[in-house]
Amino acid sequence: MKKNVGDHGCTVQSLAMKVALDCHVPFFLAHGGMQIQIEQTLRSLREIGVEATPLPWWEESFSPEIIHFFGKPSLSYVGWARQKKIRLVVADLLTAQGSRNFLQRAPFQFLCFLDRFFGGRIRQRLGWAVYDAADCCVCLTPWEASLIRDMYGAHRARLEVVPNGVEEVFLRHGPESSRADHLVTTVTITQRKRVLELVEAAALAQVKVRIIGKPYQESDPYFLQFLDGLKKAQPWVDYRGPITDRSQLCKEYRMAKGFVLLSAMESQSLSALEAAACGCPLLLTDLPWARVSFGEQASYCPLTGPRQTAPYLRKFLDNASAAPVPQGVLSWRQVAQRLTSLYQELLSSKVRV
Repeated sequence: MKKNVGDHGCTVQSLAMKVALDCHVPFFLAHGGMQIQIEQTLRSLREIGVEATPLPWWEESFSPEIIHFFGKPSLSYVGWARQKKIRLVVADLLTAQGSRNFLQRAPFQFLCFLDRFFGGRIRQRLGWAVYDAADCCVCLTPWEASLIRDMYGAHRARLEVVPNGVEEVFLRHGPESSRADHLVTTVTITQRKRVLELVEAAALAQVKVRIIGKPYQESDPYFLQFLDGLKKAQPWVDYRGPITDRSQLCKEYRMAKGFVLLSAMESQSLSALEAAACGCPLLLTDLPWARVSFGEQASYCPLTGPRQTAPYLRKFLDNASAAPVPQGVLSWRQVAQRLTSLYQELLSSKVRV
C-alpha cells in the first residue's frame, strides 16, 4: 500500500486492487436509486484509495481484478469473467421480487424443488444459476439474501449483506430546530411509488405533504394524472419538483415533521435512509425490506387504497413528535470500506473453477 491525497485533501491508503463497476441499465434510460448507489459507491471507493472505474466495455485490453456488477449478469458473462480469472461480485436489486407475498413466491420455490430432479437444468435455463456461479452476491438486506437462497434456490451462493449508505451531508448534526407541520417524500414519480395515492390520501386526511422528485418522462400518463390530482388536493399537497442540491434536500428533511413513502415495491429506499439520517421519523409501506431495515424504529402502513391510508397519515403526523427515529445509518464511505474488505478476501482466495 502507498499513501496519496484523496479528492477532499485527506490522506488515504492506496489499495492494490483494480475494480470495475458494471451495470445493465444505462443511466440516461432510467434515473433513480441504482444510479445513486453506483455513483456513490464509485466515488467512495476512490476516496479510500481503491482503483475503481466504470467498466470500459470498448477497451479490449482492460483487465480488472474484480467486476462489481449491479443487476443480474448472464451466465455467459460469469463464464467469461472466470476464464479471465476476474472475480465477479453480483449486486442484484430484487425490488419486485422482494415485494411479493408467499403465494406469489411459491411457484419459484416449486421450480427450484423440481430442479433437483433435473440436475440443475431448470435453474440453468432460467438464469438463476448465476447467483451460485458468481464469486459473491452482495445484498442490501437479509431479506434479499433469503430471496436469492430460498426463492431462486441458490444454496451454494456466497451471500454478503452490505446496506446502502448516505452522503456525509445527511449525517452532519447541526443545532436542533423546530420542525414544521408537514410531511415530506422524495421519490421518482412513477406508478410503483404510488405518489398519486399519497396525494389523494393527504387530501382526505387533511395532512400537509411536500413532494420532491420528478418522473422518468413528463409525458408519462401517471405523471399527468399526478398533476391533475395535485389540483384537486389543494391546499394540502405542495409539489416542489426535483432538488439536486444535497444540502438543500437535507434541510427539507430536517424541516419536515416526518417522512412518508407508500411504494408498492422497494429494495432499500435511499430517500428513507437519508431522511432517517436527518432525524426524520418514517412512515413506510409495510413490506419486508422496510421491516428488516428499520424494525421498530419506523411506523408502517398497509399497502391499501387512499381512503384506508388517510387515517395512517393523520395518526403519523399527530404522533410524529414522539415517533422513533432510526439509528445507525451508514455513510457511503463505511459502505466502501465493507466492500473493500470483501474484495480483499475474494482476491486472497482461490479462483473458482
